[in-house]
Amino acid sequence: MVAGAPYPKLELHVHLEATVQPATLLEIARRNDRPLPADTVEGIRELYRYRDFAHFIEVWVLTTNALRTADDFRQITVDYAREARRHGAVYVEGIFSPIERVQRGVRWDDLFCGYCDGAQQAYEEHGVVVRLAPDVTRRFELDGALELVRYAARYRERGVVGIGLGGEEALYAPEPFAPVFREAKEAGLASLPHAGETAGPESIRGALDALGADRIRHGIRAVEDPELLTELAERGIVLDVTPVSNLRTGVVAHLDRHPLRELLAAGVRCSVSTDDPVMFDTDLSREHEVARRLGATPRQLFEDALAGAACDETTARALRAHGESYPWDSPPLVPR
Repeated sequence: MVAGAPYPKLELHVHLEATVQPATLLEIARRNDRPLPADTVEGIRELYRYRDFAHFIEVWVLTTNALRTADDFRQITVDYAREARRHGAVYVEGIFSPIERVQRGVRWDDLFCGYCDGAQQAYEEHGVVVRLAPDVTRRFELDGALELVRYAARYRERGVVGIGLGGEEALYAPEPFAPVFREAKEAGLASLPHAGETAGPESIRGALDALGADRIRHGIRAVEDPELLTELAERGIVLDVTPVSNLRTGVVAHLDRHPLRELLAAGVRCSVSTDDPVMFDTDLSREHEVARRLGATPRQLFEDALAGAACDETTARALRAHGESYPWDSPPLVPR
């Protein structure tokens, strides 16, 4: 890396639909003839002031429905890779929510081809390795979730590495989705459910026991259960921690009191990500700055993220070599 560049980072938890800058979202909505709740950049930014998690989901649905075509999905993936690279990202696991789009008439293959084309272009143009791990949306029927797994399996050779579980965690427990994740794991896809964000330790336990979770997206409420904390540490389960997101949705009241400090003290491995960067007005550098204040070190964050990454061994080996060659003792902190 060039002098003055930010230290290398791996981002495991970013929803690609939530990386779209307001001006780009307006452009995409116009070309797809899809009205948005606001028609100016300022109006879109005003939408991104949330009362709570439920309000965030409402805004998510209203805005992301503008994304309709394979070219839309390709464009937002490449755009985010360029932005993430500016903050030091060398590897990104992008999340997307196909069932929501399919329910509104988008074809499965347009979704997967668009995102996979974007991942390839992101590497060619920006040198960022992008892997993909779509979410099952909890409020939809299991038939759609099983179809998602089957499509994801077809695109494994193009960079799809796992299946997540997203949406209203407090309303839908993980256990009913066990057949979906059993099929995903049989197809060679990692189990990467959201849990322990708006619901407590029982949600994390369900993700581990019923879904065979290889990594937990969020998981911060494990601090409420000392036995669970110990188990996570002993098993080396990596949590995707997203501090600013947790603040913006009201899951935590103040960044200085974020559970990341307790998780690290308990020996739990944690990666740090943006979650929904444009919708939460954050970026990868800011998330790392918060994590450093809470006791994490850059090298620790890199190594913990690598331990949780769902990529193949060849990619992991290259990332490991990248980390081993970096002078961690005095890394620059932010891009200039």
